[in-house]
This record gives sequence, structure tokens and C-alpha cells, in this order.
Amino acid sequence: MISFLIALAALVAGYFLYGRLVERIVAPTDDPTPALSKADGVDYVILPGWKVFMIQFLNIAGTGPIFGAILGAKYGPVAYLWIVLGCIFAGAVHDYLSGMLSLRHGGAGLPELIGTYLGRTTKSVMLVFSVFLLVLVGTVFVYSPAEILKGMWGSGMMWIVIIFAYYVVATLLPVDKIIGKIYPLFSVSILFMAVALLVCLIVKMPHLPELWNSFGNLAEATGHASEPLFPCLFITIACGAISGFHATQSPLMARCMKSERQGRPIFYGAMIIEGGVALIWATVSSYFFYGSPAPGSELIAGAAQTGYATSTPAVVNLVCRDWLGVLGGVLALIGVVAAPITTGDTAFRSARLIIADFLHLEQRSISKRLYICIPLFLFSIVLLFWQIENPNGFNVLWRYFGWANQTLSVFTLWMLTVYLVQRHKPYWVTLVPALFMTVICSSFLFVSNSALGLGTGVGHAVAAVVLVAALVWFFSWYRRYSLAEKGRC
Repeated sequence: MISFLIALAALVAGYFLYGRLVERIVAPTDDPTPALSKADGVDYVILPGWKVFMIQFLNIAGTGPIFGAILGAKYGPVAYLWIVLGCIFAGAVHDYLSGMLSLRHGGAGLPELIGTYLGRTTKSVMLVFSVFLLVLVGTVFVYSPAEILKGMWGSGMMWIVIIFAYYVVATLLPVDKIIGKIYPLFSVSILFMAVALLVCLIVKMPHLPELWNSFGNLAEATGHASEPLFPCLFITIACGAISGFHATQSPLMARCMKSERQGRPIFYGAMIIEGGVALIWATVSSYFFYGSPAPGSELIAGAAQTGYATSTPAVVNLVCRDWLGVLGGVLALIGVVAAPITTGDTAFRSARLIIADFLHLEQRSISKRLYICIPLFLFSIVLLFWQIENPNGFNVLWRYFGWANQTLSVFTLWMLTVYLVQRHKPYWVTLVPALFMTVICSSFLFVSNSALGLGTGVGHAVAAVVLVAALVWFFSWYRRYSLAEKGRC
């Protein structure tokens, strides 16, 4: 528990110290925001700052900081390091700067921003990549909550139809009609669940593995099958550390803010809060898998049969019901059902806006929104039926989502680095995480059993080669850019 408390304190300190440093680099202005200059009553709508924060938090969180943290906790307390350092120095910087760039480019979506700073070819690639990822997210988050709900009442197909119908309505209607009204309530429920679990942890003070005596892959050390810690931990825990998906969501809220000065609490702050949720769930899971003298899985009724192999939704349900009673069961239901649904609908909304930006198609009229949405939903339905027919379909889609999600963060971080160089600002704040995530995503393809599975030796060699290549590419570009700048002076 000491490792957890130190990590939590470090996360809070990171917001006030490093967050303030990054804010000074960005230097917010009082220029009119897109919500004022491009107000359309549909997507560009001023919302209260607290509401924008709540929606941003739920948009980027969903079940990510819960499920990812549970899986990552199997590696042991080393997961705390990645959550804290990744969140402060990579994830929150990634979210804040991508949100602020969207604000300063008229609420532009991620592909538009990448095209501006990394070129038209990269923009085209990222347009396809981003839309595919967003539809993938939406599709995955139709099937998984439907599977949970069918065990309570009704059939899986019935719930799929209901959830999909909700997606259609939420994607088409103005942002303040559904998203602006229900998202804050779901955000409060997830935060309340996290705080309640935090109180339980402090009251119970379970004996857990500490970072200084369990550093490394605890799963392997205790005889459990596990993917290599490097780089797989950094893909497993995305939301709560860094997630490329967030950069597709920030423009939604950039179009609803009345001032640039709201940027740090909304973008950087929401990511820090998400990191806190991930820390809490990583600690709860550490109790469940590795608590001493007996792990929580042996102490909670109904958990001992599956133990270490307990599925992530089951861990949420078992712990919440055991620690929080009836209220915990309700909160768990919201966490594993409502959270992914609300992530799915904003994924489709983001895809609509990205395509609209690319086609320069206004979105005031419902017919123009349908023009984009119909093909999107048809593609999602095809993926959904494939997922249903394929017994391993969900796992396959989720695996590709995990890698694609972190790869998207790589493109975003390099785009932000180029922006900072061009503005003559300290570019190291994004260069370091860009290099790190480039190495992670490249080596994962060679190391993970979900990909090529060639082993850590090959993976580490690839990581070293990719790091050198990325450094050479960047500083070669930087030198050419600097010389061109001097030539223009």
C-alpha cells in the first residue's frame, strides 16, 4: 500500500508542477475559441467548464483505466511506475497539447492537425487509420456490454439493437442534447466508485507487494504465464498512462470551450484523474491477485474458482459487490456497461466529424450528417456480424485496437513535436515520449505472442534499431528545418 500512496501523491504533484510547466510552454491566450467563432448549435456549442471536464473525462476513460489497470496489475507494482510516469510526462501532455492545437485550428480533428504538421500523405494515412480505429472502438463497445446485459435480462441480439440504435441517435443529435446531459452523471458514478474503493483500501490497508521488493514481472515470478513486461505492459495499460484514442476525442470538447485557459484542467486534468482511477484499480487488482497472507480472489465468495484467471469484468463485479454491497453492484454495472457505451457513441461522433472535416461538409443539416453516418454504421454492422460469428472475434478486434491505439499516440506525439519546433518552444516535452512510444509500438509487433512472437531478444534488438533510426530521422529533419529558417531570415 505504501507504493500506491506514494504513486497517488506523485500523480497529484505532477498536475500542479509539470502540468503548470507545460501550460507555460503552451501559453494560453484570450483569443476567441471555435465555440464562439464557428457556433453552429450542433457540434460547436459552448458548455459550462465543469460539464466539458466531465464529458472529456468520460470520453477518454470509459472502461480503459479499469480493464487495462486490472490486466496491467498482473505484472505487479511496476504497473504503478508506468501509470504515474506515463500519465504525467506522456499521456497528459499528449492530451493537453492535442486539445490546445485543436482549439487553435478551429476545432480541427486529429487527421487535419497531422496533415498540417506532418504532410498530406501522412494526413491521408491517418484519416483512414483514425476512422478505422474509431469504428473499431464503437463496434467493440456494442458487443461487450450486450454480452453482459443479456445475462441479466433479454437476448444478446436485443441489446445489440438497442445499443446500436442509441449510437445512431447520439451521433446525429447536437452535442448538448444527449451527451451534454447524461455524460456528467456517468462520470460522477465512475469517480464515486473510484473514491469509494480508495476509502476501502485505506481502511483495510491490505498487505500488498511493494515496488522495492517486487520490481519486475511478478506474474512470471509467481509461476503464471505472461507476456514479456517490455513492451507488453505499455500496450496493456493505455488509458491511465497514454492513449492515442484521446487525441480523437479532445477536438469534441475543444469545440465546446469558451476559453483557452480552461485547457489545463480539462485536458491535462482529466488525464491525471484517469491515471488516479487506474492507480486505484491496479491496487485493488494487486489485492485480488497477490494480497497476503491470502489473495483477495480466495477471500471473496465466488472468486476462488477462477483466481488469477478471473476475467476483468468479473474482477470489477466481485470486488465492488464484496466491498461496496448493493451500491457497489450498481456502480459495477455502470462501470462495465454504461462506460463502454458512452465511449462507443463518441467514437462514432468523432469519426463523423473527422470525415466531415476532410470532405469540407457542413454538419448543420441532418441530411449532411446522415450522408456520412450511413456508410460508417454499415461498416460497423459488417464488423459486428463478423465478431458475432467468430468465436474469438472480440479478442481479435481488441488486440488490434490495443496496438492501433498506441500507434495513434505515436503519430500524435511526433506531430506535436514538429509543432513545438516550429513555434520555437521546448520540444523535448513531446520528443521523449514520442521516441519511447515509437520503440514500444515497433518492438511489440515482434515480441508479443499476439503478433509475431519472436521473443524478447529479437524485440529488444528491433527496439534499439528503431530508436536510433527515429533519432537520426528527427535530428536530420531538425537540422534541415533550422537551415531553412535561417535562409528565410
